[in-house]
Amino acid sequence: MVSQPSLPRIIESFEEKLVPKPEITVSLSDNPHDLRGWYLNHSETWLNQLQSDRFLYNWKKVKGNEIYPQFDTIQPEFTVNWGKFCEFLTDEDIANPELTQCEVTYVNHIEIGKGWDSFGEFDKVFAPWSGEFSGSFLPTPEKMTFNTTFLIPNKKGRLHISAIPAIRRNDGKEIIKVEISARGRPINSILDAILEWFQIGHEWIVKGFTDLTTGHMYKIWRKTI
Repeated sequence: MVSQPSLPRIIESFEEKLVPKPEITVSLSDNPHDLRGWYLNHSETWLNQLQSDRFLYNWKKVKGNEIYPQFDTIQPEFTVNWGKFCEFLTDEDIANPELTQCEVTYVNHIEIGKGWDSFGEFDKVFAPWSGEFSGSFLPTPEKMTFNTTFLIPNKKGRLHISAIPAIRRNDGKEIIKVEISARGRPINSILDAILEWFQIGHEWIVKGFTDLTTGHMYKIWRKTI
């Protein structure tokens, strides 16, 4: 087990929107409740993360040549590990968690040089970006980034999409790191309700990514839409 700082608490709210006040937070703590435990398998590709208010199950690339697992592979793995965690709580006479939120997150790396060659061709990657300016003063963009949010109907959650320029650690290649997260609350804390919400979140991520990216890129990725 490796200790990491705890992740901030982010809960989707559907109350009347208020203008948030800017704030800067810096904290130091030796409280174990402020830590996040990393539990890795031998290859370090599967990762369980546990902190006082969060249970996470992740897959991650290590060498760079690992095969990206599908949702239908990850969900059963999560189910087994969540079950073991709940059994542990029962054995220790600790009440099972009451869930406040579920989250599904996908991280995609879109390489420069595969279907597009500069940030002036952002429109080749992302369908909403026209690539057009009102005048001719500005040169080709050096970098591009965006964040966008979509409401899942019936207050079932939100879809958050961000795209930022980055350098991939394992090979030094320039990429756009696209992170898509669906967050929302299941109808209750029973496993069936959790898995039902995960299906909703997964559907929004897959279809949202398809809507966001272009047919040109799907030909490059040898996919169909």
